Amino acid sequence: MGEAEEISRKQKQVSISEFFEKNKHFLGFDTLQRSIITAVKESVDNSLDACEEARILPDIRVEIRRTKSDELRLVTQDNGPGIPRDAIENVFGKFLLGSRFHAIRQTRGQQGIGITGVVMYSQLTTGSKTHVVSKIKSDATAVFVDLGIDTKKNKAIKSGERRDSWVDNVTSEEIEQGLRIETLMKAKFQRGKKSVYQYLRMTSIVNPHASISLVVSDNNGDVLEQGKWLRTTNKLPKVVKEIRPHPRGVHLGTLQRLLRDAEERRMTSFLQKSFSSVPPSASKRILAAAQIEESRTPKRIRPEESQELVKAFQNVPLRDPPTDCLSPIEDLLIKKGLSKAIDSRFASTVTRKPKASQGNPFQIEVGLVFGGDLQSDGQIEILRFANRVPLMYQQGGCLLTKALESVNWKSYGLDQPGGIGIPKGPAAVLVHLASTNVQFTSEAKEAVSYDEYVFDEIRKAMLEVGRGLKNHLKKSSQRKKAKEKFELVNIILPEISKKSSELLCREEPDLAPVITQIMNAVFLEEELSWNPEEGLAICSITIHNYTARARAYTILVKWPEGPETSMSYNPTGGRKEAGGLWAWRLDTLNPGSSTILEFGVSGLNKGDWNGTDVFFRGNGEIIGATKMDEKLLEEQRKSEALEAAMEEVRSREESSAMGGLILRSEGVSDSSEDSDSQNSQPEEPLPKTGAEWFGLDGEGQ
Repeated sequence: MGEAEEISRKQKQVSISEFFEKNKHFLGFDTLQRSIITAVKESVDNSLDACEEARILPDIRVEIRRTKSDELRLVTQDNGPGIPRDAIENVFGKFLLGSRFHAIRQTRGQQGIGITGVVMYSQLTTGSKTHVVSKIKSDATAVFVDLGIDTKKNKAIKSGERRDSWVDNVTSEEIEQGLRIETLMKAKFQRGKKSVYQYLRMTSIVNPHASISLVVSDNNGDVLEQGKWLRTTNKLPKVVKEIRPHPRGVHLGTLQRLLRDAEERRMTSFLQKSFSSVPPSASKRILAAAQIEESRTPKRIRPEESQELVKAFQNVPLRDPPTDCLSPIEDLLIKKGLSKAIDSRFASTVTRKPKASQGNPFQIEVGLVFGGDLQSDGQIEILRFANRVPLMYQQGGCLLTKALESVNWKSYGLDQPGGIGIPKGPAAVLVHLASTNVQFTSEAKEAVSYDEYVFDEIRKAMLEVGRGLKNHLKKSSQRKKAKEKFELVNIILPEISKKSSELLCREEPDLAPVITQIMNAVFLEEELSWNPEEGLAICSITIHNYTARARAYTILVKWPEGPETSMSYNPTGGRKEAGGLWAWRLDTLNPGSSTILEFGVSGLNKGDWNGTDVFFRGNGEIIGATKMDEKLLEEQRKSEALEAAMEEVRSREESSAMGGLILRSEGVSDSSEDSDSQNSQPEEPLPKTGAEWFGLDGEGQ
């Protein structure tokens, strides 16, 4: 036997399970400290996904018990829908089995690797099987089963399966539905920034609808660490919709596969049905740019023509893909999530409008908190998230961090030596990237790779929350100085007036005009309260004119405008300036007088809205408000107008497409189809080999 034959004989097919068994670091099990975090992450992510898809408010319990110095027993339990008996072994025992891989929508996981990796790691390091208890609502009893993995066959090994009632070991109540996973693994417990506690703390921030608890105990039962993060809202994340691929994100090989599998008889129909954001008019422009006739059959498109199609996808103007496939956290819930994990005095949040990069929809959210219990002598805390999942490793190599470092935070009130790098101060910054296709730097999903469009959006969001911090610090400083001056004047002047009046035997004069002249400032205070009877969040704004002349202003206030909220109480009227921005005109505010602007917002719960920004137009300064940046306001208006116009165009195109479908269903064909059928060309032969589909010479390859 020759050398070539000998080498060929030794080649063997490796199963995906065997591959991960030898390369467990790809799954995040590279160190003992990190292994327990990875296991908790996979379990909790699955619980959150299952609960959200079933529209259940998640209650997740995590218990860790140290059995040896380098061995931990992990138990996770949720109140989700459970897993049917027949599906349990596939969910826990087979790699690359999942329901989300081909779905284009925002999800925490896609590949069907995570929880199976936990089962495999447990088996690999301790030889133990993973114990699973699953109860679905329609079954009378729960399924109890032990699972391992046959790595050669990539399938589960079941044992000890039985059915029984499931009683909670904490509440002693019978459980109606849910899932419990218990596994033993080589791992080490640690505290600090890279710990299970920190991971769950971060998870609770971006999942304010979930209640999560943690108990870590020693082998003798002593509690080493514990935490509890209760839900701060009963509002579940919105249901995301699956979308079709966008032409800008389609590669040549993918397009050729779609053409090969197409059932449509015309290229125009193929483009409209296979891709998002391709109405009839756009499909015709694409085909014209690629010099392909509209009546051509997709299966008969040649390799060189498909290459021209890909070029046309990039050159022909197309709408961005739909964004209902994304589920952002939203400003109010970011603030509530941050408030339950971080004690601070100020919070500024921004949710940017959805964008697209290479055909993939994405949305950026940033939150900044300042003051309170946050440490002031070190770097700020950076909380990175991708699709609501915390990113705890490789902070320096992550796009989210690099975008933060690109901002000159010194100009916004934080210490930043050299004007670059991570700033210092009592602050924490949350960055969330929601996308249908997050591009990570590695399989372990620890950091986001560079993307120009994503970087630019994050930077813009950082600048926006930075301006909020700068305004807050400025207002705080102004208010502090004005308060000190006001208190000093109100203490000293009455005493002087009293003594002078006694000496001169006269009545004490009215000090209001004198105090006004000394203060010489317009002062604004806002207060947010809750009206339980009406179910309204009330915002009250008081403006004091401590100057010697009458003033005229326009006061603008940010409020949480949205599809579920409305300004249902507004006795002083005003007008809408832009989305989430309301304005009132004060024609005359006399010296020494004050006025109150008050409005109420319905559709919120108590505590949802706990801070606002107030702006003004007019001469001079208002202590407690910020001069309106008209340039930024105009940009916002233009963006909203463009979005409204695009929505109108989209509605018209959808109506037109629906009309065409109705005509076809009634047996009426349009003139273009008639002319195409009359002038149809002889059918072209289909490619004979798979190689020809990819532009290869079948014989030469």
